[in-house]
Amino acid sequence: MQYRKVCVESFGYELPETIVTSVSLEERLAPIYDKLSLRYGRLEMGTGIRERRFWLDGVTPSQAGIRAAEKAIGKSGVNKEDIGCLLHTSVSRDFLEPATATVIHDSLGLPPTATIFDISNACLGFINGMVTLANMIELGQIKAGIVVGCENSKPIVDATISRLLRNPDASRDEVKFAFATLTLGSGAVAAVLTHSSLSQGGHRLLGGVTRAASQHNDLCRIEADASFLDLDELPNMRTDSTELLKNGAKLVPDTWEGTKRELGWKNADVDRFFTHQVSAVHSRRLFRTLGLDKTKDFTTVEYLGNVGSVSLPITVAIAVDQGCLRPGDKVAMMGIGSGIVCLMLGLQW
Repeated sequence: MQYRKVCVESFGYELPETIVTSVSLEERLAPIYDKLSLRYGRLEMGTGIRERRFWLDGVTPSQAGIRAAEKAIGKSGVNKEDIGCLLHTSVSRDFLEPATATVIHDSLGLPPTATIFDISNACLGFINGMVTLANMIELGQIKAGIVVGCENSKPIVDATISRLLRNPDASRDEVKFAFATLTLGSGAVAAVLTHSSLSQGGHRLLGGVTRAASQHNDLCRIEADASFLDLDELPNMRTDSTELLKNGAKLVPDTWEGTKRELGWKNADVDRFFTHQVSAVHSRRLFRTLGLDKTKDFTTVEYLGNVGSVSLPITVAIAVDQGCLRPGDKVAMMGIGSGIVCLMLGLQW
């Protein structure tokens, strides 16, 4: 896919105030750690994640998403009347029906003519939303649109710890399959995309490539949808991190090579890389596999953890806020999600 008329005008983001260290999560699991002789500190040592953030109880995805969206719109200079589409794209939602996008749309006071719906695709939802908006802009259907995402990981982390503690026969394997859940963090982000004729910043979305290896859709799953069932707790999340990493590493090179062909890039052309922030281990392997310059990476995983669909865009948003992108920089957004699906986008900042 290639775009000639689409700009990424602005980002806005919100971070929860509550900071939760990896050590504190392990301390909650002390009965299991002691029983199985597990080493404290293994969570941070194995992932590079020293802490993550959780929303306060009662904060909904729409509430935090609205705050991020207001910031993005304010920075963009775009009139709300010109926003023709709003997409909510995270795994976390206020409810199963209606779309969380409807709550955000109403609170923002966007025009009734705007297209609004939710997109869900695990950790790729947000950049899938960017592509959807870009297609609409390129086709002339809208002048501007906004993508919003907010992940709330505290409930599923709490449920995972509770489930492990209640199981008198909890094994090392069960702890292993719950390990990825304990890396999760929370946050909210939004991005405004516009037609180039409306843009003030001129940060062009150039295009990208997607690839799928859907035969591996069983490697990371959140089980039965609790909204349809009479369950006392959230469904269980189980992740085979080893196999997910191994098979994801096979899909990423093909996606990156395709992206470079599509955009006419070489590795050395890229000034900044932003990846889906799963762990420091995943990041190192990705850069090593693709032969990329690790000094061009910008990371937040150490203090935000894996923020799911929000991870990649909130990292870009923080980099923009810190002035790390210069006019003309070539920027790669490299996303991968369970399923397994990979999507990479290129920007000319």
